[in-house]
Amino acid sequence: MKTYEVFLKKAGKEPFGHVGSLDAPDDHMALLFARDSYGRRSEGEQIWVVGRDHILAGNQSDLALADRSHKHNDGRRVSELRTSQRLKKELGE
Repeated sequence: MKTYEVFLKKAGKEPFGHVGSLDAPDDHMALLFARDSYGRRSEGEQIWVVGRDHILAGNQSDLALADRSHKHNDGRRVSELRTSQRLKKELGE
């Protein structure tokens, strides 16, 4: 038996959401079990059934941001640049 994760998309532009897990002997049976377990009341428009061994899981270090100090501008450098350009214009440089 393999473990599968089931994702359901409701009508419209709603995103897929995880609705549960199930065990099945093969992919075809997993889809049938998922349909019977999670789609029996027409709760969704589409269903994804994904083998758990095909899901890549990251940990906290995978989610850590690289050093991007250049992205955190407090406005000081832009202000200094504009001030210097304004002074140059005033002095006719």
